[in-house]
Amino acid sequence: MNPIQEMKKRKKRNALVIVFLLIAVLIISVVCLFIGSSNMTFTEALNALLGGGTGAQSRIIWKIRVPRVLAALIAGAGLSVSGLIMQTTLNNTMASPSTLGVSNAAVFGANLSIIAFAGGFLSTGNNLNSFDVGTNPYATSVMAFAFSILSILLILSLCKVRSFSPNIVVLAGIAIGSVWTAATTILQFYATDVGLSAAVVWSFGDLGRATYRTDAIMAVVVLIGIVYFMMMSWKYNTLLSGDATAKTMGVNVELLRFVSLLLASMITAACVSFLGVIGFVGIICPHVTKKILGQDHRITIPVSCLCGSLLLLLADTLSRSMGSGSALPVGAITSLLGAPFFISIIFSKKGGH
Repeated sequence: MNPIQEMKKRKKRNALVIVFLLIAVLIISVVCLFIGSSNMTFTEALNALLGGGTGAQSRIIWKIRVPRVLAALIAGAGLSVSGLIMQTTLNNTMASPSTLGVSNAAVFGANLSIIAFAGGFLSTGNNLNSFDVGTNPYATSVMAFAFSILSILLILSLCKVRSFSPNIVVLAGIAIGSVWTAATTILQFYATDVGLSAAVVWSFGDLGRATYRTDAIMAVVVLIGIVYFMMMSWKYNTLLSGDATAKTMGVNVELLRFVSLLLASMITAACVSFLGVIGFVGIICPHVTKKILGQDHRITIPVSCLCGSLLLLLADTLSRSMGSGSALPVGAITSLLGAPFFISIIFSKKGGH
């Protein structure tokens, strides 16, 4: 087979994969709208979706399930493409959105908001009613996002001393992440029962807390990131051959690495601050994409987005099916799926190098 025929065959295969993923995402999105703990029948849910049904049924569909599906689509795509870009820029197959300690910093920020400022030892004590009055979910999300950005900027500032060497970035991320984890532990040690419970529950990755407003904010951040990544896709392809090769082709490697890691981390921060910690999406989907379609970022970036959305939709569907009247945290489902996958990468021949 000559190179032209091989290229045509590859393009046809890529197009088929994208079409298949689009159809799968569409089907699972629709299925998600009809699964939940309200015991609505398919006919009742469909009627509510089309504008009929009772007021309660309409609220469940349009105020809970639709925002939840949108959150899965947006966060899944964002976390997946962030993982792909981090793996490329850091030249590390184990890199993920949590590599820079973003999730750890978000958890600390949320704990600080919940335990110290909203419902913990500084204001409401163990009075549950007072806690409900004092808690502002947006304040918690803002605090989580702020500490995530602080962590990103701190790590990237430290790494600038060493010209953003990938190994230095990873090590700095692990070190700073450990500091945030330790600080969170100290906060939780002094928390009241109510504050501690609320803080722990927040850390669970949960799509049920999504609203149209949070979906819109996440969508803006994720879209900006994806557009930039697509524009720089040829530069990411040059990075696959090493920093030296990329520099000979006119790529400012340090600047590309800085902006890419900053945007990828901001996407992760936005998703985590609203939905809690959702792990392994940024590891599973990029690896599956690269395994099937190769390393060309012009293809792997959009396909990773679709894979991430599909995985999170499937995890959410599974979480609501297993919950026995209440949905399990979707973060637990993705971790259960991701842990064996992560181990398989570590012990595979390719991952061992």
